[in-house]
Amino acid sequence: MAVTPRGTDWGLAALVASLSATGALTLFAGGSGDAWVFALHDALGVAIAVLVVVKLRRVWPRFAHPSRWSPWAGAGVLGAVLVIAALGSGLMWANGATVSPGGYSLLSWHDALGAFLVIAVAVHMVVRAKPLRRRELANRRQFLSAAAIALGAAVVWRAERPFDALVALKGARRRFTGSYEADSFAGNAFPTTSWVADDPRPIAPAGYHLTVGGLVRHPLSLSLADLAPRDQLVATLDCTGGFYSTQRWGGVRLGRLIDRAGPAPGASHLRIVSVTGYRWSFALSDTRQLLLATHVGDEPLSHDHGAPARLVVPNARGFQWVKWVTKIELLDHPDYGAPASTILSSLG
Repeated sequence: MAVTPRGTDWGLAALVASLSATGALTLFAGGSGDAWVFALHDALGVAIAVLVVVKLRRVWPRFAHPSRWSPWAGAGVLGAVLVIAALGSGLMWANGATVSPGGYSLLSWHDALGAFLVIAVAVHMVVRAKPLRRRELANRRQFLSAAAIALGAAVVWRAERPFDALVALKGARRRFTGSYEADSFAGNAFPTTSWVADDPRPIAPAGYHLTVGGLVRHPLSLSLADLAPRDQLVATLDCTGGFYSTQRWGGVRLGRLIDRAGPAPGASHLRIVSVTGYRWSFALSDTRQLLLATHVGDEPLSHDHGAPARLVVPNARGFQWVKWVTKIELLDHPDYGAPASTILSSLG
């Protein structure tokens, strides 16, 4: 395959950057129309695996003889190990492996190794990268090699699910996000997860109050009885931790609360705040059909699932389904600090 050493290195760096970008996008892709993000991420993974093989074939004679190692050979070995580990953990997860090294899922290892790889490659390119020459940019054989890698990656990606189904691998039953189904329509039985350190004490139903304020004409303070389930919504909670669960949720649509409070002029966004300080914001025009759920199936929400009330956001990933909601605020702008609350929210 006519890929020059510099072309290989820059190709690997570009693929790592692209994988990082698409990986970040998958965190926010929850609707079926976002399936292309996951497809592209998977195909890029196949492409980088091919280039790694090309790279290893070229450098293996030096790696096989430590006496020929340069001062940077150790960094190269580390980079190769990271790439192989990141690809391997992702591939094993995609095909249904259930091992949890160190108590963390293969998907968590894949994410962590990928993040570390991005940093390692960025440092390497700053310190050691040689600029591309004209022959890397205009060489016909190099272009055809790149096109062959891209086409091969697409073919392998397209064949993965049919192959998994043919040999009865668990990966064939994944959702388009890569998540596996868990306890759909089984009430509180589905898995519980939380963000970073959020682990609040249970909120006593009798003492619970939800405030609706900000840019509203009539601020509200509502008890749990005021949120008695009047609306139902069937929606799929798809957690970035790797599971999804479809449930029938009961509660009150946000549109009812918005109308009752009365948006003031200028209100354009709505912020949902947890007792822990975790929060997320949405355009007001997108929130009227969202549900503030107090029940799942025929059961009141359990504490671990966000009782007394949690947000239900169809076609969004689970971290946007704010749990233990105690405050709703109408704003005249998006809450740009909301993503930081995934780290800064606390034990409550």
